[in-house]
Amino acid sequence: MNVVLAGGTGFIGGALAQALAARGDRVVLLTRDPDAARANLGATASAVGWDGKSSGEWAKALDGADAVVNLSGGAMGRWTPANKLALLKSRIDSTRALVAALSSAARKPKVLVNASAVGFYGDVPDGEVTESSAQGRDFLASVCGQWEREALAAEPLGVRVVLARVGVVLGEGGGALSMMAPPFKLFVGGPLGSGRQGFPWIHRDDAVGAILFALDSDKLSGPVNLTGPVAEDNEGFCAALGRALGRPSWIRVPAFAVRLAVGEMADMLLGGQTAVPRKLLDAGYKFKYADADAALAAVYKR
Repeated sequence: MNVVLAGGTGFIGGALAQALAARGDRVVLLTRDPDAARANLGATASAVGWDGKSSGEWAKALDGADAVVNLSGGAMGRWTPANKLALLKSRIDSTRALVAALSSAARKPKVLVNASAVGFYGDVPDGEVTESSAQGRDFLASVCGQWEREALAAEPLGVRVVLARVGVVLGEGGGALSMMAPPFKLFVGGPLGSGRQGFPWIHRDDAVGAILFALDSDKLSGPVNLTGPVAEDNEGFCAALGRALGRPSWIRVPAFAVRLAVGEMADMLLGGQTAVPRKLLDAGYKFKYADADAALAAVYKR
């Protein structure tokens, strides 16, 4: 398979590029720094320059490709008005540019797997959410909804579109654990706020595996939750993280302290949803890590 990968140098994208190459696919990375991408990935992939928003020579890579994966999006920082706009535009602009390139391709790819997030559902205090659940009303839900609408514009072009609603990704060398683990290692870790908010985790290996599965499975389209098969709330996940690190999970961070520390972004940390991967399970995807304990044990090799 010839795969064009945007956002292929990030925490998930780098692992996906290696997995695609390992199974014999040809990978073309769209990246702001082709030289750095080639240095990091070696012969794993070729790299073409793009700025994540404008048309250009990079669009030729999509003509004749079998699939496109878009994991582009700026990093999430404190939610100042400027940062919120940058977060939105980095996702909207990159997706819009890719769909425009798809529309111009003489030989269009068969599938576009476009990143989104379980933040689409907003804060859902009770019960599980599946891919058929309603969109939330907060800032992240609005971002995800606009992001997904840009990707779905590829469907009238005859392209199968998969909206990968990604949960909290666990793995070595980055992701959520790079921020969550340090307090636990210092014996001051614990849940945030009430701890009852859903914590939709997924190991990076399964995030990559699910994307590969989505590329290959014609029966998957539309929203697909990329979350672990056994749900946890924040308190339960923190207890599992403590077990993996051999540390207690005992110092609860009160909601007011979270709001003082990160402002409006506290809505994301103090809220959550129990997002289950119903479509992946129904389609037959086999998770490598069945629960949070297994996923965290793999990260910390315990």
